[in-house]
Amino acid sequence: MPNRREKHKIRDPVWVAERCHSLFVVFVILILAAEIIALAVLRTVVPQGLVLALTPVVPLTLAVALLARYWTGRSFYRMRTISPEEIADSGPPPPAEDSPVKLSRSIVERAGEIRRTLTEDPSEIRVEMCTIGYKACVNDMITLTHLTNEQLPNVGLLKRVRLRRARKKATDALAEARNALPPGALRATRQEQQ
Repeated sequence: MPNRREKHKIRDPVWVAERCHSLFVVFVILILAAEIIALAVLRTVVPQGLVLALTPVVPLTLAVALLARYWTGRSFYRMRTISPEEIADSGPPPPAEDSPVKLSRSIVERAGEIRRTLTEDPSEIRVEMCTIGYKACVNDMITLTHLTNEQLPNVGLLKRVRLRRARKKATDALAEARNALPPGALRATRQEQQ
């Protein structure tokens, strides 16, 4: 038999916070209105001196309400009242999709670093590490080529020129890094032989 009762939905914490803020404002307005009405009634019933003594109550109430709102809006108070949903939702933003230009810059930077490392002191370990880095750059170059080929038909002339220039820079940087590698370095690294 199906459950025909109304389902309870968990509200979003932002909705709850907005609702609490609006209820707070309504609550303060109602208190201030009640105080003003009470002072007006007292004015007709009680002598003038007592009403003048109670008049500062209205601005004091407003000041206390504003201070309470300021106090509850501070970060150390909110940290004590944080919910598990807020913690779970506050993860890092999803990684942005790599654009061909960013990927090209990354390839050029890594290929330049490979070339500089191999010109300084080409020890066996450095050659192996640079070979692994070069292979990673080649894999990124394949991705760059696919991304560029996907975007070329759908973009304007200037963007097309930028994409081709970015691909050319990455290709040239990889060629320079390849020339810096010693002969036979790409055949098989020590890890691949084992």
